[in-house]
Amino acid sequence: MALKKGDFIKLNYTGRMEDGKVFDTTDEEVAKAENVHTTQGLYGGDVVIVGYGHTIVGLDNELVGKDAGYEGQVTVAPENAFGMPREDLIQSVSTSKFKDGRAQIGMVIEQDGRQGVVTKVIGRRATIDFNSVLAGKTVVYDFKIEAVLETSEDKIKGLFALYTGIKDPEVTIDGGVAGIEIPTGITFNQRWLFMKGKLADEVLKNTDLKEIRYIETVKKEVKEEKAE
Repeated sequence: MALKKGDFIKLNYTGRMEDGKVFDTTDEEVAKAENVHTTQGLYGGDVVIVGYGHTIVGLDNELVGKDAGYEGQVTVAPENAFGMPREDLIQSVSTSKFKDGRAQIGMVIEQDGRQGVVTKVIGRRATIDFNSVLAGKTVVYDFKIEAVLETSEDKIKGLFALYTGIKDPEVTIDGGVAGIEIPTGITFNQRWLFMKGKLADEVLKNTDLKEIRYIETVKKEVKEEKAE
């Protein structure tokens, strides 16, 4: 059946620059071979919702109308990939904002949830570029639509992994209500605080579920007594 907006799919892909350099992949062997492997990465394919911006526009658009099992390649211009560089994302700040007041060209920093790179240091001022390093670049994606997900449980688990990097949360479905066990460690994670609403909204809009419940369980620690 041809894919349409709102379908949940498992997607494998490898993104390359025009010169062939890999910048992103769901294939762990490719990641290792191209020196882009990370221990925090989830390999084996991402679960995405077609038409919901879980990947770049050019690739997202290419998925519509295809069938499970389809393999292809798409070349994506900057405007449908990572955008063009924006002047408003280039900022000049005082070096006093850096640790020990030291700023160096090439330094990567985090600010307000964004990642930027120091491109210039003059006196006590540093220029930080918050544009994506891929902004203005044409990219090429090889991709395969592995499967279309059918069950609400699989859809929830897939999106949870996409948004948190945590695989296989405990999910229960009772009628139109889904319960998701939340690991205690992510409760105060800023990204999760934002993404949990987005996840619930996307699941409710694209399944027959009526309610999402996030369940956090804290258990009492029981100390074992040593035998005398």
